[in-house]
Amino acid sequence: MKRSAVNEILREAQEFIAAHGFHLPPFAFWSPEEMFARCTSDATTIRARALGWDVTDYGEDRFGELGLVLFTLRNGRLADMQKGIGMLYAEKLLISEEGQISPMHRHHSKTEDIINRAGATLVLELYASGADGTPDESAEVEVICDGIRRMLPAGGRLALRPGQSVTLTPNIWHAFRGEGGKVLIGEVSTVNDDRRDNWFHEPVGRFSTIEEDAPPLHLLVSDYGEWPGRR
Repeated sequence: MKRSAVNEILREAQEFIAAHGFHLPPFAFWSPEEMFARCTSDATTIRARALGWDVTDYGEDRFGELGLVLFTLRNGRLADMQKGIGMLYAEKLLISEEGQISPMHRHHSKTEDIINRAGATLVLELYASGADGTPDESAEVEVICDGIRRMLPAGGRLALRPGQSVTLTPNIWHAFRGEGGKVLIGEVSTVNDDRRDNWFHEPVGRFSTIEEDAPPLHLLVSDYGEWPGRR
């Protein structure tokens, strides 16, 4: 993706989030220079826990068809998860465009609530994991939707309207997209590790490759530590 396109996506995301009454934390608006100026104090935890913006096309350069905007608001540490004490949770905002697919994937360790916060309908496609770890084409999938147990057929579609949610436990395969318009999605989960706990059914990447055709509006989490303008 071109950096200029990423910048425009971030501007639109900020407007969409604000239009639905959600207020982002101050670091969402820091310039790249401010992020690195604070790296020895405030931003140490921000960068270490990969908080902030993420715009991904899954390495396919087809963002309109295959992509997602994410903002990680808070995230605990894997070390705390192993001890069972401390900050064991994470929270994100996501934006899915109409028809824009977040591809089929699962997590080995993360349990997550996916919440339709506002906008159009969020549609998920779900599979259980088979004995070999791939999507099971015949087994039913059990999920919890706002406290209610649901059983879906393999590949079943779950439509969530604003205010509705689903709990996905580890190894439930899932893909999702907006239907009827853009969707503001909440994710509340156990500690998030995007670099090691995303397992895709098809061979795609987790992060975008950025072509630097313009200065960044804000750094993405994938920029931390490698931005060319770093001082």
